[in-house]
Amino acid sequence: MNYPSRIVCLTEETTETLYLLGEGDRVAGISGYTVRPPEARQKPKVSSFLHARYEKIEALQPDLILAFSDLQADITNDLVKRGYPVFTFNQRSVAEILQMIRVLAGIVGVPQKGEALVAQFERGLDEIRASAAALPRRPKVFFEEWYDPLISGIRWTEELVEIAGGDPIFPELAGAGLAKDRIVSSEQVVERAPEVIIGSWCGKPVRKERIAARPGWQDVPAVRNGHIYEVKSTYILQPGPAALTEGVSRLHDIIRRSQLQ
Repeated sequence: MNYPSRIVCLTEETTETLYLLGEGDRVAGISGYTVRPPEARQKPKVSSFLHARYEKIEALQPDLILAFSDLQADITNDLVKRGYPVFTFNQRSVAEILQMIRVLAGIVGVPQKGEALVAQFERGLDEIRASAAALPRRPKVFFEEWYDPLISGIRWTEELVEIAGGDPIFPELAGAGLAKDRIVSSEQVVERAPEVIIGSWCGKPVRKERIAARPGWQDVPAVRNGHIYEVKSTYILQPGPAALTEGVSRLHDIIRRSQLQ
């Protein structure tokens, strides 16, 4: 049986997964936003998140193209019309990220490697959970995915906050897949009084002073006590290996540190 050997990945998490499976040589093209793993940056860059360079993809003669979510629907529709096989993932939770890894491993013919990688990630998450259980308390956490409008964290980020030892202040919004459905008001955040604020603005550095200076936020416990932090989006907003390793570790370090100060 022939498995795909020239794969174009339109987002970073499938590229990183293939490399972690030991199948990085199958990756023919990548998203220009890819930073993990560093060696993948040597591959031809064929897309941003919302746009693709079709002539570059054609030149690579891919036998599989991997995409993510409804946001890439226009790209994938064009690619299918051009005759390419396209598989679009849509993972939004920790469990779905792990399932994505299993499915991708099966697509390229290495299911055992996929199960081993999933087991490795599950052990790591269990270690974080155990460490979090030893913390004195679970602080209320606002994960800020965007600043204007204010958007609370997508499901996997909120789940990772819980694993890391915090309680998200908008648990009722975690299941909303679309960003527009996770828009919150400044007043709602103030009312729920987060003790820790963690910002991760895709493609932009978090300006802590901007957060602290918001009208009415001076009495928010996180602002008053100086517990405003950043986790870079490349570690936490990619629904793949980075979030399950570096991302959750940084969340846990922040929550632990907030209780030591």
